[in-house]
Amino acid sequence: MPEFSTPFGVKKCERRLTHEELVRAIRFSIASEYEAIQIYEEIAESIDNEDAKKLLNEVAEDERVHVGNFSYLLNMLSPQDEESLKEGKNEAVKIINE
Repeated sequence: MPEFSTPFGVKKCERRLTHEELVRAIRFSIASEYEAIQIYEEIAESIDNEDAKKLLNEVAEDERVHVGNFSYLLNMLSPQDEESLKEGKNEAVKIINE
């Protein structure tokens, strides 16, 4: 399982995060949500209990919504991230359509 660095420890930070640290924390949160989706889907695919599968898949969907929440916040805090995503998308479309 990948390990990501974070600008703060498990306990409340003794100081306020800088803007840059907050942006990194939100990026970390997005990655964590995707990791949770992966875990829940892998568990659901590995079991026969239909009730557990149903709930795990529902929780994975909730995590996708959280990705959207954090992505919105990241775009507010760091518009250059959104511009980079658009640039990457346009580049991918160009490469695929060549």
